[in-house]
Amino acid sequence: MVLRQKIIRETREYVKRELEGESSGHDWWHISRVRNNAVRIASEEKGADLFIVKLASLLHDIADWKFHGGDEKASSRTAKDWLKRQNLDDSLIARICMVIEEVSFKGAGVKTVPSTLEGKIVQDADRLDALGAIGIARTFAYGGKMAREIYNPNIKPELHKTFEEYRSNKGSTINHFYEKLLLLKERMNTDAAKRIAEERDKYMRDFLERFYKEWDGVQ
Repeated sequence: MVLRQKIIRETREYVKRELEGESSGHDWWHISRVRNNAVRIASEEKGADLFIVKLASLLHDIADWKFHGGDEKASSRTAKDWLKRQNLDDSLIARICMVIEEVSFKGAGVKTVPSTLEGKIVQDADRLDALGAIGIARTFAYGGKMAREIYNPNIKPELHKTFEEYRSNKGSTINHFYEKLLLLKERMNTDAAKRIAEERDKYMRDFLERFYKEWDGVQ
């Protein structure tokens, strides 16, 4: 138990060093919130291995594919290298890396339901951080980082059928709400996440309603 606590603590410090100050919304504070969300959800979902949940949530974005040439396994490889240095058992590393590989949203038409309870919890925790006020802030931070327009009414949202389509998308930040964020509430895996997502989803829809009013000069 003491050894596991040490590994979690050192992993936390490692991830913080790597991601602190990142400006796209995939920074250390995102990781911290996801970890907190995951622990909260796991407390209601009986049977989850909390050690796996904590490590996977801490490491899930250590090398996000969006900033590593679209390589969807960059995070799991980086996590594997780190965990090997912690002398974790290979089978345990494999379970953690599986959770990391199954977290990401890969397009509206791509099925991404994790194969384990731990994976479902971490995926839900990550997706909750893409919703609500935090989700709005992160979306515009990412859009600015990637030099995307805030909104262009001449470019319509697309429901991408493949990961390649989603990965190469260059639409506006507002389009991203329809291409991903507003789809997440219905794709939560756990009852706890579904409950939390309700209010956050409504907050985003209210924001968009206000956005369009101001865009058109009504308000």
